[in-house]
Amino acid sequence: MSSTGNNSKNGSDLKVEDIEKYEPAPVPVDAHYDPKFVQKTIRMVDWRMLPLLGLLYAVALVDRANLGIARTAGMGDDLELGVGERYSIASMIYFVPYIILQVPTNLILRKLGAQLFLTICVVGWGAAQLGMGFVPNWGLLSLCRALLGVFEAGFFPALVFIITTWYKRHEVQKRLAVFYLSSIVIAGFSSILAYAITFLKGKGGLGGWQWIFIIEGILTIVLGIFTWMFVPDFPDRARFLNDEQRKMVLDRIEADRADAMPDEITREKFIKSFFDPLTWSFAIMFLSSTMATYTIGFFSTIIIYTLGYTEAMALVLTAFPYVAAHSNNITQHSKRAVSTAVIVACGGIGGIFSTTVYRQKDYPRYIPGIWATVACQLTMMTLLAINSFVFARRNRLYREGKRGPLEDTPGFYYTI
Repeated sequence: MSSTGNNSKNGSDLKVEDIEKYEPAPVPVDAHYDPKFVQKTIRMVDWRMLPLLGLLYAVALVDRANLGIARTAGMGDDLELGVGERYSIASMIYFVPYIILQVPTNLILRKLGAQLFLTICVVGWGAAQLGMGFVPNWGLLSLCRALLGVFEAGFFPALVFIITTWYKRHEVQKRLAVFYLSSIVIAGFSSILAYAITFLKGKGGLGGWQWIFIIEGILTIVLGIFTWMFVPDFPDRARFLNDEQRKMVLDRIEADRADAMPDEITREKFIKSFFDPLTWSFAIMFLSSTMATYTIGFFSTIIIYTLGYTEAMALVLTAFPYVAAHSNNITQHSKRAVSTAVIVACGGIGGIFSTTVYRQKDYPRYIPGIWATVACQLTMMTLLAINSFVFARRNRLYREGKRGPLEDTPGFYYTI
């Protein structure tokens, strides 16, 4: 066995067309490749993918949730957002295209490729963010928020989908945890950055809140350029790996869950995936989770401000209080694409829910909204218990030979 790869049959004689005509390794992957070669390649993938994708998602979280920060920094007074439900409408309108476009954008992801798709998303929402710095009224602010929702619609499910195509199931969760938690930590300190930016108040005749949108919009567009240059594509298209490394990655995925290469999304597969009860149970859990998350993003700065803290302290204190388990239990690219889109779309519904139950007339204590948040968390815990029971039972029945293959994949077991 070579110290750098597989045997001679699949080593130096491997050509690009071998990847295009990909066939899985005829023997177990662990016996087919040198462990050091596998470890080195996966480490390359980790460093190429996770830091940049984590940063991209952190920027997405900042750009979608900085409305509350900008309101505290003077936007509320300048655009009269305290009149009626203007602030709630401006917050909610983002989620309308965000929800509607989840499935369509995820279906075209594979055709466009990860690099082009993510670049369009990042540059597009950066431009929308930049435009928010120049709006003269709350109506145009709402329009920019809607455009922000258009370009961010397929972004998060695309990130999750891309990561899951590169790793075996037991590896995916660790990578998603690192990616998600790192982005949350970075985004959590966005209010401190916003506080620093507000010192530009008066420069160029613009308010501090306007500079928040302008600077963060420009930084996002610049990051979009780096996205095009450095974000890896799907394993079968990745240019930063050689042919042997690409085939090894595909072999590992095929051995783990038999979906290394994408399957065609047909009408029948779409309907089956869309109406899968497990997909909707995960979706409702994600909705319950994001309801609380968006509440923090949209209202925490405002609530802290009403407690008597200064504008500056409200921005700084917001920094400190600060979905992907379903992918482990799904095979086939088509089902993962549809189910991820459905789940994230329901996460957007959680965002709408949070903006409507925290009503202006309940300001500043928002008691009905707090109780609604508690109810969502109880719902999530209940569904988690039910899903764990269902997965354990199905695994046991399959192990005992009392039912067919799980997820239509022989040898596949749910992870609990």
